[in-house]
Amino acid sequence: MTAPDLSWFLRDRFGLFVHWGVYALPARHEWVKSRERIADAAYDRYLHYFEPDLYDPERWAADARDAGMRYAVVTTKHHDGFCLWDSDLTEYKATRTPAGRDLIRDFVNAFRAAGLHVGFYHSLIDWHHPDFPSDQFHPRRDDPAYRAANPARDMGRYADYLHGQVRELLTDYGRIDVMWLDFSYADRTPYEGLPGKGRDDWRGEELVRMVRDLQPGILVNNRADVPGDFLTPEQYQPRTWMEVDGKRVVWEACQTLNGSWGYDRDNLDWKSPDLLLRLLIDTVAKGGNLLLNVGPTARGEFDSRARQTLAAIGAWMRQHERAIRGATASEYVAPPDCRYTARGDRLYLHLFAWPFRHVHLGGLGGRVAYAQFLHDGSEILMREGGHDGEGNTGLRGIPATDLTLMLPVQRPDAAVPVVELFLKR
Repeated sequence: MTAPDLSWFLRDRFGLFVHWGVYALPARHEWVKSRERIADAAYDRYLHYFEPDLYDPERWAADARDAGMRYAVVTTKHHDGFCLWDSDLTEYKATRTPAGRDLIRDFVNAFRAAGLHVGFYHSLIDWHHPDFPSDQFHPRRDDPAYRAANPARDMGRYADYLHGQVRELLTDYGRIDVMWLDFSYADRTPYEGLPGKGRDDWRGEELVRMVRDLQPGILVNNRADVPGDFLTPEQYQPRTWMEVDGKRVVWEACQTLNGSWGYDRDNLDWKSPDLLLRLLIDTVAKGGNLLLNVGPTARGEFDSRARQTLAAIGAWMRQHERAIRGATASEYVAPPDCRYTARGDRLYLHLFAWPFRHVHLGGLGGRVAYAQFLHDGSEILMREGGHDGEGNTGLRGIPATDLTLMLPVQRPDAAVPVVELFLKR
């Protein structure tokens, strides 16, 4: 079996997540069917109105690339069971709506043409499939009649359907770089006697083996309840580089713009571009990737707030990309309110808070050949410890092992200023 190709993933560092489906019509979170316990008859009416006439995946790809993203993962099917591609295994799909076409094929073609790697998110859960038993997340979990029919549902038949759809996705669209499966919950407390689901239900090991056989070199996440190629912390930031059994592992944080994955019209909890940039920097400084989500509207657009946020991130990335792309954690400990990323013989100091005139870098005395702001390439003067190299100490009590950077009083016009340090060889 071909080993997973992690080289591009560890280089690119920053990707786009897209959650899109008929849940964009109610526009009340992608879990609206479960949250509001909506039965199929009421939920399925949205299929009649799913008409994304403004869908322009080339523009999506351009927005992602301009933001500094270099890969994208799109939902082929979320938990509601609705498929964005023309699956032969169901009629519950985009081609049976006013959309009238395979939306995944258009996405793949556009993002590949823009030079981005392409991944598929595929839900292991399916609230629409008749053989998927009720459980703690199912919209019909509180319907006694529906729950009573659980013994007649055949999870093995559902797993066949799941495997069949994954096979379609990995044989009909050429090279796919990531398979993002979601999610397992067998270890959660049963809901009124209804157990969760995990690897035995999905036949997870068999599923992941098939994925790797169909797409040699593909990356698979860890949510099928079997070991994958990377961990996926969701909506939180780890304190340090993530580890398994005491060993550092590949990981990717997934974050939203406003707390919802799907389009949520009235959700106003938008994260500022500055906060999102700090999330990106903090992630890379801990050896990880950031997968940042956009939930397109029912008409197929990134809404204006999402586009403005991506544009602001892109403005910073245009000048600071080399502190992110191909970078990783540093062996050095950053000063307070700062982060380090490292790439080859260059160390990048990200200043989350602006200090007054001086910043002291522990352990870097005698190790830096040159320092400059990354946004404009302007030189930053340095002192070894508190000494300026001409016999003037100036700064008392600074160890000789430290390096002091002499910063201007005025903060540069950058969301997060970055100092590029050229280490001595």
